[in-house]
Amino acid sequence: MRTDIGADRHGSFVRAVKSLVVPRPIAWVSSVSAAGVHNLAPHSFFTVASGSPTIVQFVSVGEKDSLRNIRHSREFVVNLAAAGLFERINATGTDYPPGISEFDAAGLTREPSLTVAAPRVAESPAAIECRLHGEPLPIGDSFLVFGEVTHVVVDEDAMDERGPVVRSLDPIARLGRNEWGELGRIRSIRRVPYRETAPEADLP
Repeated sequence: MRTDIGADRHGSFVRAVKSLVVPRPIAWVSSVSAAGVHNLAPHSFFTVASGSPTIVQFVSVGEKDSLRNIRHSREFVVNLAAAGLFERINATGTDYPPGISEFDAAGLTREPSLTVAAPRVAESPAAIECRLHGEPLPIGDSFLVFGEVTHVVVDEDAMDERGPVVRSLDPIARLGRNEWGELGRIRSIRRVPYRETAPEADLP
């Protein structure tokens, strides 16, 4: 038996959908305001948009400081949201006035970026430096922001010969309600090409 979920009092299904589209990786976005204030905020609608060129995307729900700053500077950094920084990541989601830097409010260290002016979070094990690709795209009550990757940095102890190691990075993710998730069991499986599964007579 299933339960039908109707639109909530705000006229949308967002609360139910956010509990179903899980886990969601977090874009911990650092940016610089026109006044030079370093902003840092978590955005949990985040993914990769393109492989070549490499473009990431995140959604600003409403017109927040991150969006305003990126429109002005046309650049930003996505810092990896690691589980060990859980409370401080959450603290940077507080609605501080634009003149207050979340770096200072949450006790985080600025680290200079290589290709953009926005600083990286020194405590984060990895960062993706980006330049704004196109213009933020308005969708409903939100704005879709695309960033072309200009540089990637990863802590040496979170790398092996093949690249970043997810267990060492230990990312945290958003779930529904006020819930967050950490890495549990990790499984690997190779994608099987059709040629290996089809009878020989069916192969071109």
